[in-house]
Amino acid sequence: MSLKLDTLAYTNQLRGLPPEHKIIFAFTTLTISLFTHPVVQICTALWMGIWILIYAKIPVGVYLRLLLFTLVFCLTSLPALIVNGVSIAHLHTVQLDSLYGFNLGNFYLYISYSGSMKAWEILTRALASVSCLYFLMLTVPFPEILQTLRDWKFPALLTDLLLLMYRFIFILLKTADELWRSQNSRGGYRNCHTSMKSLALLIGKLLQRTLQQYSQFSLGLKTRGFAGEFRVWHPRCYRPSPRYILEAICGCILLIGLEICQNAGIFTRI
Repeated sequence: MSLKLDTLAYTNQLRGLPPEHKIIFAFTTLTISLFTHPVVQICTALWMGIWILIYAKIPVGVYLRLLLFTLVFCLTSLPALIVNGVSIAHLHTVQLDSLYGFNLGNFYLYISYSGSMKAWEILTRALASVSCLYFLMLTVPFPEILQTLRDWKFPALLTDLLLLMYRFIFILLKTADELWRSQNSRGGYRNCHTSMKSLALLIGKLLQRTLQQYSQFSLGLKTRGFAGEFRVWHPRCYRPSPRYILEAICGCILLIGLEICQNAGIFTRI
């Protein structure tokens, strides 16, 4: 999927817009997502979905799978907030917070109302935030992000580290895929026992192969006369769209206004 995502960044319908505009827009909406209530965060996620699916023409299946990764990650961590437990002697302290519970030995396990609300806030914030980052990832090629950051006087060391991390993500995924296909063709995942054993071997081999790839990459840089800074190239054939600029500004203003109304309790009174 990673190679496909990289391809979509070069072929989406928003490719002709200046990368500076898309980066500013993505980080503005990301900032709004981090400091607003769940209602505004849900609106932000839906709005970014419109930009990604309708304006950029990203395939629905690709975007839904990306969101599914986020949901699975959140759902595996949120139960720790929702489910709480206290000793029977302190049961009276959590009666107002308990939505449902049962006794287990000397403990009382229950679903916490405050924990459920906190988990809901974290889930909506995560979905809104990753939607903003997915917009950036799916519509702006990585070399253009690096060049834009350098134009904004970001330290060269930081942009070089980002480039190396980006490069090794592909190396890591490619190596893992090759190892998995090799093991799978030999029946390494035919049952639970062999699957666990094959997975342990894959992780060990993955580390070894990745270090080898890093050594070859470093040697290649030296033979090509690496001077301490990576150079990236991208064409400057962009055309700003007044319509998209106006829609982005108005949308951000509406989200901020919705948050102000939420804080003022206008919707609650209505």
